[in-house]
Amino acid sequence: MNQPVVVITGASSGIGEALAFAYGRTGAAIAFCGRKADALQFTANALTEAGITNLPVVADVSIAADMQRLMDETVARFGRIDILINNAGISMRSMFVDADPEVLRKLMDINYMGTVYATRYALPHILKTKGSVVGISSIAGYRGLPVRTGYSASKFAMNGFLEALRTELLHSGVHVLTACPGFTASNIRFAAIDGHGQVAGETVRDEASMMTADECATHILRAVKNRRRELILTSQGKLTVFLNKWLPGLADTLVYNTLAKEKNSPLKR
Repeated sequence: MNQPVVVITGASSGIGEALAFAYGRTGAAIAFCGRKADALQFTANALTEAGITNLPVVADVSIAADMQRLMDETVARFGRIDILINNAGISMRSMFVDADPEVLRKLMDINYMGTVYATRYALPHILKTKGSVVGISSIAGYRGLPVRTGYSASKFAMNGFLEALRTELLHSGVHVLTACPGFTASNIRFAAIDGHGQVAGETVRDEASMMTADECATHILRAVKNRRRELILTSQGKLTVFLNKWLPGLADTLVYNTLAKEKNSPLKR
């Protein structure tokens, strides 16, 4: 089978789901996972109705054996893996002083170790196809964000892992992309947990003013095609990364003031 095969973690909604449809429309077969069987099947049915070949697998990225099973089932079904998109992740909003350290561990297990596990078991197959490993990171992986210490730490870890992996694979023909969408309209903020691990269930930002998940997927697809090493989206995201590199003190103030304006922000204004 010469049909390209794309594996996407956390593709039941948001950017992951948008990527499944975007790649499916190019003719790729899509293998994807999620923890909730009903949401996963809903997306699988929609992909099938759109004429997109797909394989849904109920799996938790924070469990190594689940990621090994995802890759094994993908190769058993399609015979290859061309692209891995590490998209699964959760967010967290809490002042650090109020946060249970175990909640930060949970974020690391999903956002960082999930990327490690999926990449570890996909990489032997991607080496054969000289394909791509993609991490859906965040501006929080370049610039620590207040009230999001756990999330920022997990994304910094992801960015460091991908940078090291990219260098390690420099002469292998494998492409590694770190993609940072900036604030994108998706369900990640609705599913964000608080300092005690409880789902907040609401967003603190104006979702209508953000880049859509479909727009984000289009940018990522193009970046993979062009084998870019890094993708930073939105003007706000690009400005934040630039200021943090060259004017870090100013970045501290601007980031604080911006996030202090969020709904129910615990930051003093």
